[in-house]
Amino acid sequence: MKKYLMLVALFFATAVFAADKGTWTGYIGDSDCGAKSGDGHKECAKKCVKNGAAPVFVVGDKVYKIADPKKVSKFIGDKVTITGTITDDTIDIETVKK
Repeated sequence: MKKYLMLVALFFATAVFAADKGTWTGYIGDSDCGAKSGDGHKECAKKCVKNGAAPVFVVGDKVYKIADPKKVSKFIGDKVTITGTITDDTIDIETVKK
């Protein structure tokens, strides 16, 4: 029983460290171009998302999937500040500000 409880505690401790809550500034780009998103990429990102590419959040060279793409639909191609939680390579957005 003690081993089971220790395993459960270890699992939850790992889950807590796997998520990173904070605020980041970057660009809402598209999954086709990924890290190429930035200034001057707005129209391309809008076109790619319209044609089926998923919106992504790009911070430097790191590209994050967006858990709820509807939250960024009006920010495609824009530089934004996002508050939320990153787990693995996906961001769960609480707020988006331009």
